[in-house]
Amino acid sequence: SADQLRAHRVPPGSLTLWWLGQAGFVVKSPAGRLVVIDPYLSNSAKAIGDQHGLNLDRLVPPPLSPPELAGVDLYAMTHSHGDHLDPETLAGYRAAGGRGPFLAPAETAEKLQQLDVPPEQILMTWPNNVCTVGDLEIRATFAIPFSGDDLTHVGYLVRVVGGCGVYFTGDTAYHELLAIAVGPHKPEVLVAVINPAFRNMGPIEAARLARELNVQVAIPCHYDMFPDNSLPPQLLRTNLVVEGIGDRYRQLEHGQPFTFPESMP
Repeated sequence: SADQLRAHRVPPGSLTLWWLGQAGFVVKSPAGRLVVIDPYLSNSAKAIGDQHGLNLDRLVPPPLSPPELAGVDLYAMTHSHGDHLDPETLAGYRAAGGRGPFLAPAETAEKLQQLDVPPEQILMTWPNNVCTVGDLEIRATFAIPFSGDDLTHVGYLVRVVGGCGVYFTGDTAYHELLAIAVGPHKPEVLVAVINPAFRNMGPIEAARLARELNVQVAIPCHYDMFPDNSLPPQLLRTNLVVEGIGDRYRQLEHGQPFTFPESMP
């Protein structure tokens, strides 16, 4: 709930993540700053899937309602597809008083304006551009899009100043440039999409990227939401074992906090 997000305390140098399902996450900093990335809290993709003969009916309930995001400090999107820029989640957030700012690459920024978001609430970003929110730095990263409908995909590297960093790949195919571009920033945590059915990285490529980046933790996402876009997440663990780093696998639960560095028992 929004109350749980507000009440949660994050240790110095750490970040806490809550997985919202699909590629959606809330990130909280030690200073209490809240960033939401790609929240998909409706079932709006079902109708789109029906038009194309795909079952995109939501498999898991949303752990938050759109109005519960109203207190976040930044609403970030990696691209304009409906399970990342969800018009229904956006509408519910705005109806509850949410005013962004909205961090978005070019075609997503344009779509936000088409959805009547005032331009002054939109922060356009691009790979290597850095947005600062309190004690958080949000760096947009290189990503390879699925198709010609939105060629301006990005990922995000979220780092707490003086502490750890989490790299959210966003929807992207594998490319050697992912590790070349992000590697110098040394993220400790990788949150990787693993749905090759839609030309994103699969478990094999995500594990390779984890090894190339030498992350301490590798977390899968974008495998859980739709019947026609899902696979067993432990396939990422299998491929991390093949790469010799199986102990770095973490599987998150929807709506449950995960803090890195992990707190000592």
